[in-house]
Amino acid sequence: MMQKRIVPGTEIALSEIGLGCMSLVPDQDQNSRLLRAAYEGGINHFDTADLYEFGANEERVGMALKPFRKEVFLATKVGNEPSGTGRSWRWNPSKSYILKAVDKSLQRLQTDYIDLYQLHGGTIEDDMDEVVEAFELLKEEGKILHYGLSSIRPNVIHAYTHHANLLTNMLQYNMLDRRPEESVLPKLGHAGVGVLVRGALAKGFLLLINKSISLDINTKDADLLVDKLKLFSTEKRRLMHLALQWVLRRQEVTSAVVGVRTEDQLEDLLTFVHSPQWTDEALENLTKDLSPYFYTKHR
Repeated sequence: MMQKRIVPGTEIALSEIGLGCMSLVPDQDQNSRLLRAAYEGGINHFDTADLYEFGANEERVGMALKPFRKEVFLATKVGNEPSGTGRSWRWNPSKSYILKAVDKSLQRLQTDYIDLYQLHGGTIEDDMDEVVEAFELLKEEGKILHYGLSSIRPNVIHAYTHHANLLTNMLQYNMLDRRPEESVLPKLGHAGVGVLVRGALAKGFLLLINKSISLDINTKDADLLVDKLKLFSTEKRRLMHLALQWVLRRQEVTSAVVGVRTEDQLEDLLTFVHSPQWTDEALENLTKDLSPYFYTKHR
């Protein structure tokens, strides 16, 4: 059975593994089968964004979840305003835009409320008062139940934890990208903000199936980690389980959001509930010899 974790300060129980819906395909029957299978497999947390295919992804998610919408936790994002051509976007965290964008998301998602509305990025120059006013108004109107942040920037995260009633923050975190450990994870944990992780598999690198991705990390560290992973296994499912357990070992983490495109990928992901449990010591040993890795340009 899929384990669930409580979002700090609430009674909301999210599945340890959430489903990232960004990679859904135009075949709606396939999408509906995929999301139904995820739900029946114990996943109750589904994540999308209005930016993904400029709204088409929200439409696909909404259609697929409609039969069991009330049983799941639906998250989407806002802040990237499409151009008139629908081929580019600009950052727009204004109150007026957020209040306009939410109605479009609700329509595309075929729902009358969004469980979690996330600011999709953010800079320290944003008018945070406007952002918070917009989100709080949407809560009062019942259009959203909670709001959060989707950011890797420590200065933005620290500012919003002081400035807003955030439910969660989504950030990238994996064995090769441990930057959140420096200050962000402790800060969010202390503030009682749930952490949603994306990128736990490092775009397939940690499954030893995609070694060509550009990594902002010392090559020797990457090679050392690969050697350690091979001591555990070279089997993709087992390495997936290992990478997810490594992320979930942190008590600040509420859910790891993993993107899938096919039913075979989902089947692999759902085997996580039957995976062997590695000790904390074994998980820590995977990365303890790697170089410190800190945010630089995003500080």
